Amino acid sequence: MFLRLVTDSFTRRPRRKLITLAALALGMAVVTAALSVSLNIGDKLAEEFRSLGANLVVTPQADSLPLEIGGVDYRPANAGAFLPEAELGKLKTIFWRHNIKGFAPILEAQVKVTPYAMDNLPNTRAWPSVPVIGTWVNHEVKVPDGTTYWTGVEKTNPWWRLKEGRWFVEGKTECVVGKNFAKKNGLIEARSSENEPVRRGSLGPGNQLFTYTLDGRMGPAVDVVGVLDSGGPEDDAILVPIDAAQKLAGEPGMYRRLYVSALTKPEDAFGRRDPKGMSAAEYDRWYCSPYISSIALQIGEVLKGTDVRVIRRVAEGEGNVLRRVRTLLWLVTIAALLAAVLAVGASAAASVIERRSEIGLMKALGAGSGLVGVLLAAEQLLVAFVGGGIGYAIGIVLARMLGERVFGFTPEPRVFVLLIVLVLAAVVTLLGSAIPLRRASRFEAAPILRGE
Repeated sequence: MFLRLVTDSFTRRPRRKLITLAALALGMAVVTAALSVSLNIGDKLAEEFRSLGANLVVTPQADSLPLEIGGVDYRPANAGAFLPEAELGKLKTIFWRHNIKGFAPILEAQVKVTPYAMDNLPNTRAWPSVPVIGTWVNHEVKVPDGTTYWTGVEKTNPWWRLKEGRWFVEGKTECVVGKNFAKKNGLIEARSSENEPVRRGSLGPGNQLFTYTLDGRMGPAVDVVGVLDSGGPEDDAILVPIDAAQKLAGEPGMYRRLYVSALTKPEDAFGRRDPKGMSAAEYDRWYCSPYISSIALQIGEVLKGTDVRVIRRVAEGEGNVLRRVRTLLWLVTIAALLAAVLAVGASAAASVIERRSEIGLMKALGAGSGLVGVLLAAEQLLVAFVGGGIGYAIGIVLARMLGERVFGFTPEPRVFVLLIVLVLAAVVTLLGSAIPLRRASRFEAAPILRGE
């Protein structure tokens, strides 16, 4: 009988019910979209942030004491310690090895170069030296477990763009030159006017650079195959495979710096704690979380004698953006819930006023205030579940549109999100209807039946 009364009451006054359903459906649709996007936005943004480049730098521990001010490292870049290139495969053996998205070693040397034929050379000792940067572009790394991994500067320094040509190939005497170096040496001709296109010299085997060591000894002749635009000091340098830089520096199999791009989660208050002061359980939780500090510790454990530092400007910028996006989604969710509460409250108040005589008749027939309140609340909960279900379906469509057009991914429907939305719909409905239902339960039968 109770269910029959609730169902019969639900089907009557469809206009009022439709208004309440529409308010709940819109509110729950926004909540569903925000929750669906928020659950996936962390991983997606973290993947997108890897396009910013490396967020960790590894240097020899013996170089010098760290000196970092405002996120900028001021320790000397020309200190004398080196690290073995052969151990870099161990990076893919740490606990968070799948979060290591790329790494590239760097070794710098100084040479003297000329684009002219060797028989026309003056004394090379008076020439200014040119930095040579050795690194990987597309390098196969052997992992101790027998697998291989391909990585290079295209993953750690994605802002390095080739103005012309291609990257060098390892094992060949090829190089890529910075745009400033290319202009100075006639590899790129300057514009004579703003409207005139840039005229470039041909790049390839016919365009060579002849190298000399700082003491005047002749080095290899290298083919220029590309021109780099990095926006940094690399624009004045020559980039070569790291084995070529190792020969020039006299340090075979060694490197000076290692840039690592790791997929991390923003550090919260727990992630910023000093692991030395943690209990065993806290340390395990911190170690098994992809905080950038825990990944840095794990890298230091497999690469002995290294100092692993976080590039704070990159890491903190990622965390700030992610926190702000999530805060915005939560604010939108709260605003949608508040709007739904107000809409349901207004609809419930109007419904109670319309049904005043019905409530008075029920009480005259013996229904108590509690029974009247439960009946009306059950009717509102039925509206809540129907409206919540409709809102969830609409919200999934909104989430897909928002995810694809704004964040570049498609959120998948999740059952627990449906349960959360239904619970929120019930809570919103009961909160909005609380005052009208309380007034309805206090109605007196006699005055209502007398028409007062």
